[in-house]
Amino acid sequence: MVNIAFFGTPTFAVPTLDRLVTTGANVSVVVTQPDRRRGRGHRVAFSPVKKLALASDIPVLQPNSAKDSNFIAQLTDYAPDLGVVVAYGQLLPDSVLNAPRLGTINVHASLLPKYRGAAPIHRAVIAGERETGITVIRLVKRMDAGPMLARAVRPVRPDESSDEIEKDLAGIGADLLLSVIGDVSAGRCSEVPQDHSLATVAPRLSREDGSIDWNRPAEDVHNLVRGLHPWPHAFTYLHGDRHVILRTFVDIESSFPQHPPGTICVAHGDRLLVSCGSGTTIGIKELQTAGRRPLATRAFLSGRSIAIFSAFRAEPESP
Repeated sequence: MVNIAFFGTPTFAVPTLDRLVTTGANVSVVVTQPDRRRGRGHRVAFSPVKKLALASDIPVLQPNSAKDSNFIAQLTDYAPDLGVVVAYGQLLPDSVLNAPRLGTINVHASLLPKYRGAAPIHRAVIAGERETGITVIRLVKRMDAGPMLARAVRPVRPDESSDEIEKDLAGIGADLLLSVIGDVSAGRCSEVPQDHSLATVAPRLSREDGSIDWNRPAEDVHNLVRGLHPWPHAFTYLHGDRHVILRTFVDIESSFPQHPPGTICVAHGDRLLVSCGSGTTIGIKELQTAGRRPLATRAFLSGRSIAIFSAFRAEPESP
């Protein structure tokens, strides 16, 4: 049986580790990011992967740096045959990648070579991709650039948000990885080089990425809202208040080209329509004012008076 060292940290990696454990795979050690202090009480929080590893009686290593010589020595002591990486959160040096006898493989949430990087699902949704998927690759020093061992394609519906897609891809990745491990251990796995000329990047998200540019067409704004849910969220300002936009739709039946982008053109009942670039219109289904709970549009409008032709802005208005 192949002796596996598993590298992973967030919820996305949990289904893969769980599938390995429940199918009887020999996971000898789990490597995850150090514990962090979170929340108002700044309590120490374990990563989702660490919680599962402890519940499964698997030893856990948590180096601050994967380049640390003590960590590499500890990892080597477990004599792994294969390294498996799923959203670990650090680039691994050659000394770690090559420690396992069969090398190290990675489950990446995009159709490589597109969307190499830390936020492939979010960036694909923001870009309006109609399909995404999972690629299992052999890891090399260059980020997400190794040869491909297997791929699985998943369509993206126009109303799906990143968290919905991520949950689905986590399960797809777990299934795909199990088949790849069997092929790798049997020595029958074919490797397909990536076409680096087609590579695109998916850098880590920041809060600033959520600022809505109403000059963009409605479809682009809608994709931004979907892509940044549940974090960092798309946001805008109205009369100095920050509003997170949670759910939207592209309104193909309405157009208000005479009004500047960002103008609220309809605010009645469950209809909150905003003009966007290129004469397009977006409808807001759900939003959240800073410090308050999320509200569907009807509830939001019933609790306040929104002046028609007032405008959402990218920055708060000066007093």
